[in-house]
Amino acid sequence: MGEIRKATLFTNEYPPNVYGGAGVHVEYLSQALARRIAVEVRCFGDQRIDRSNLTVRGYPRWAEAKEHTDPRFAGALDAFHRSLAMAKDTIDADVVHCHTWYTDMGGLIASRLWDVPFVLSIHSLEPLRPWKVEQLGNGYHLSTWMERTAMEHADAIVAVSEQTRDDVLRLFDVQPARVHVIHNGIDPAEYRPTGATDALVRHGVDPARPYVLFVGRITRQKGIIHLVDAIPEIDPGLQIVLCAGAPDTPEIGREMEAHIAAASAKRSGVIWIREMLPRAEMIQLYQHAAVFCCPSVYEPFGIINLEAMACETAVVASRVGGIPEVVVPEETGLLVDLALSPGTFEPTDPAAFSSGLAAAINRLGRDPELRAEMGRQGRQRVLDHFSWDAIAETTLGLYCTLR
Repeated sequence: MGEIRKATLFTNEYPPNVYGGAGVHVEYLSQALARRIAVEVRCFGDQRIDRSNLTVRGYPRWAEAKEHTDPRFAGALDAFHRSLAMAKDTIDADVVHCHTWYTDMGGLIASRLWDVPFVLSIHSLEPLRPWKVEQLGNGYHLSTWMERTAMEHADAIVAVSEQTRDDVLRLFDVQPARVHVIHNGIDPAEYRPTGATDALVRHGVDPARPYVLFVGRITRQKGIIHLVDAIPEIDPGLQIVLCAGAPDTPEIGREMEAHIAAASAKRSGVIWIREMLPRAEMIQLYQHAAVFCCPSVYEPFGIINLEAMACETAVVASRVGGIPEVVVPEETGLLVDLALSPGTFEPTDPAAFSSGLAAAINRLGRDPELRAEMGRQGRQRVLDHFSWDAIAETTLGLYCTLR
């Protein structure tokens, strides 16, 4: 095992441009690693940070990506362009570590140009997100190829859950010894209960009434439509707070509008917050929620569940992917069974899934003592198993085995 002095991380998302769990992961992992070694982050954007042990450089969007082509191809083409730019610039690190398919090819090219080990973290898998063809057109086939090519040549692969590791071994030609499980984490000093309620009032939530909370993008993966369809069956005493924005496509955006309108016509208390909120406001929403709901149809890990648990909020989530490795049923929340149609990631019985979500939400919503106990156990589970310092130590140990 060799010594690691410096790591270079490639990522699409980095603050302030964070819209998903992968961005949260890289933000906190980079800070935790920087307490141990030098860290350089190369990301999509215009960020520029120069600290003693952490530097960040953003790479701007390729302006020509949409010219003379199908505009849906722009995301994949721009990712390839920026990955090449990241790989081209001089690297003096001992390891390159990439996050998400957007930068995977950058890591592969950099490993060849600069003769450094290449680590790739799996936050989701393109073959398990077929609905993205709606968003990317045939660009989806390019993103899938980039992910597969990089993964099958990586020196080490980090899966964020045991289920994700199983998916990698099933879908890709990789040796099992190269695939390691390192869970996501959370900062419990930041995500914790506080007394403030001003953010609730500002966004139209009544602090005196219990509510169920959803946080996430409007995408097939997050299952938001299935939760919206459950609203008529949810106890009318519960407010419904949907912190949901950034629709993947105009089509799913219009679908969300129509389903919200239908649900709101049957009951009051449906509050749709469409913008990305500052983290401090999100923490307020998490901590005051009676129930947090994660209705994902595909979720390699589900860091949002950790965020809710750290704020002592009971969770209702679908029993898919890595979620059962985070949420302990009957201890920190409730899991709802979900059968998916092969190859589609659509529930075989959408109405039954929505009804299952509603039943679990109602059970916790009507039992304050149960959900309070689950909230306490959820935060304790976070403290015991999901700290960023422990994750950084494990990641650094993996780096050392590659030198």
